[in-house]
This record gives sequence, structure tokens and C-alpha cells, in this order.
Amino acid sequence: MRKSIILLAALSLAAFAADVTGSWKASVETPNGSIDLTYVLKADGNTVTGTIQSPMGDTKIDEGKLDGDKISFSSTVENMGKMTYTGTVKDDVMTLKFAFPGAPAEMPEMPPIVAKRVK
Repeated sequence: MRKSIILLAALSLAAFAADVTGSWKASVETPNGSIDLTYVLKADGNTVTGTIQSPMGDTKIDEGKLDGDKISFSSTVENMGKMTYTGTVKDDVMTLKFAFPGAPAEMPEMPPIVAKRVK
């Protein structure tokens, strides 16, 4: 009986995870101009996989997780290292903050990335 309750609770939590499967487009302002990004995501329960597409090529998403409307993942970018993303998903809008350990201390904080689901 106890195992059934635990399984039911786990399945209930997965059911409340945001639906992120699909493509999400964003434009990021940088000191060198705007960069268009496409996040191609696939959720399997609370695990997120996929790629980030940019003019510089595709980057694999690692360590992707969903917890309700919260999302987090990382990607490793050549010449920049591992970048971590954390944010929220509400309906067709995903808002992400990102950081990377190798950033210079004087680098200003970047505004959140706002990605919209491609329909």
C-alpha cells in the first residue's frame, strides 16, 4: 500500500510539470548586436533534453530538469565553458537567466532571456 501511495505521489508531481516539448525562439541583445536562439526541447517526465541552435551552431543541452513550472539545464559552449540556465515556463513563454563560471567579474548582469513557443 505504501509503495502505491509513493508511486501515485511521484506520478502526480510529473503531471504538474510544465509542457516544454517543442521549439522556443528568443533574441538576445549582446554588446555585438542581437543573436537569435532556438531552444529545441524534449521533456520525458521531469528530464529535459535537446539543443540550443544559434548562428554559431548547435549546442547540446545537459542536466535538464523540470520541477513544476521551473526549468534548469546547462550547455557547454566552445571558448566559453559551461553555461547554466534557470527559469520558469508559463504557457507559451519561457523566461531564463543564465550564468557561466568563467565570466569576468566586471561583466554586467545580462537581462533574462524570454523565449516564446513556436506554434
